[in-house]
Amino acid sequence: MPRKKIILRFGKDIADRPIIYRLVKDYDLIINILKANVDQNKEGVMVLELTGDNCDPGLKYLKEQGVKVQPLAEEVFRNEEKCTSCGACTDICPSGALYIERPSMEVKFNSDNCIVCQICLKVCPVKAMEVRF
Repeated sequence: MPRKKIILRFGKDIADRPIIYRLVKDYDLIINILKANVDQNKEGVMVLELTGDNCDPGLKYLKEQGVKVQPLAEEVFRNEEKCTSCGACTDICPSGALYIERPSMEVKFNSDNCIVCQICLKVCPVKAMEVRF
């Protein structure tokens, strides 16, 4: 199934609408909320991963509702030259994108599973995890 990672920006004028619910129900999309933030003025930003055959019609629907949609241009990258395979990142990775391969005991990174939470950036002692825009 096709998969897209997107950033949604919405104003307070549409914050009370069931937009994500309609996206799931009407367009049969699987939604994975990677990040979400709504400020005190009810303006928000969401980072979503959409999975399904109706991604493009769903994105059109979002735009028609007044949601600003942009592709996710941010990704986490593992610098293999810096990485010492200490494993500090593997215990805290909520999606399992970082894991220890056995029996070699090397840290591996599956970017397809990454939810861009950036926790690994904070715990990596050698700063081998980086964000790219």
